[in-house]
Amino acid sequence: MATDTSTSTDTGVRLADWQAGVVGGIAGAAVMGVLVSIMNAAVLAGAIPALYGLSGGIAGWVVHLSHGAVLGVVFAAIVRAVGEDRSAGTVVGLGLLWGVVTWVGLAALVMPLWLSTIGFPMAPPFPNFAPPSLLWHAAYGSVLGVAYAGLR
Repeated sequence: MATDTSTSTDTGVRLADWQAGVVGGIAGAAVMGVLVSIMNAAVLAGAIPALYGLSGGIAGWVVHLSHGAVLGVVFAAIVRAVGEDRSAGTVVGLGLLWGVVTWVGLAALVMPLWLSTIGFPMAPPFPNFAPPSLLWHAAYGSVLGVAYAGLR
């Protein structure tokens, strides 16, 4: 009489928290970039690359996606610090909140000052609490939260 023994092996891909932050950040930045391109393409072609002395749409996309990846890693660190046992819904909510925080801190306060300091001719006023930018950053944070929750 033969006996069969089965062994289960988890073959699912699981990313480290920081990796999920990078992927989620890039995904969020890509969605945000599409919205920016539709609503105000000059931001991606001019203002964002000008932060680093660059110009043009490709440079804007590279800088924008890089920012998204870095901010995704920061988000992952924050989520980990507040507790890894958060539900997916909570993580998505934290992502949305993170998008709003980046809007206030980086888009509304830091970016106008930075662009004025480097002499960018179309620097926005300080502070720059533009509603379309809030929408873009909320989309970034929401997609980041969904992707992060799904990948970790």
